[in-house]
Amino acid sequence: MFSKSKINEPGPKAEADKSRTPEPAARSSMDFTPSAPKTKAAASVLSSDLTITGNLRTTGDIQVEGTIEGDIRAHLLTVGETATIRGEIVADDIVVNGRVIGRVRGLKVRLTSTARVEGDIIHKTIAIESGAHFEGSVQRQDDPLATGRTAPAASAAAPMQQPTAAKPSSSQD
Repeated sequence: MFSKSKINEPGPKAEADKSRTPEPAARSSMDFTPSAPKTKAAASVLSSDLTITGNLRTTGDIQVEGTIEGDIRAHLLTVGETATIRGEIVADDIVVNGRVIGRVRGLKVRLTSTARVEGDIIHKTIAIESGAHFEGSVQRQDDPLATGRTAPAASAAAPMQQPTAAKPSSSQD
């Protein structure tokens, strides 16, 4: 708040400095100077009493303990033992302790002994602990995050754009 040198300076100079500038204590409480950016933020935790209908997308980490009806995209996704996810999950790292109904796509996928997965898993590396329940197919790909719904949506959008562009040119002829 106050600098030690101004407190210890005797005479009119210290008083002159004080009169020219606002009180430092008041200014510091109003000013916000962000510190250096943190290297990694804490995971977002969705509690067991929470139900979300809709898609979630983040570049950070998510820990789900509740129910999600929708797709999830994250860096690290941890599905808690009490969690249920109905939809596609896509992440660099996925740890499933609870229930997933839908496709799982990740670079590293781990099903713990309490996991219940109903759907296909596309992965680069996978670990399935003894006791995990899994119903679906497993496919290894070098880049599982690049495949999926993105490619069909792009190819489906291309034919829709072509007739729109063709109509004005045929009308002008």
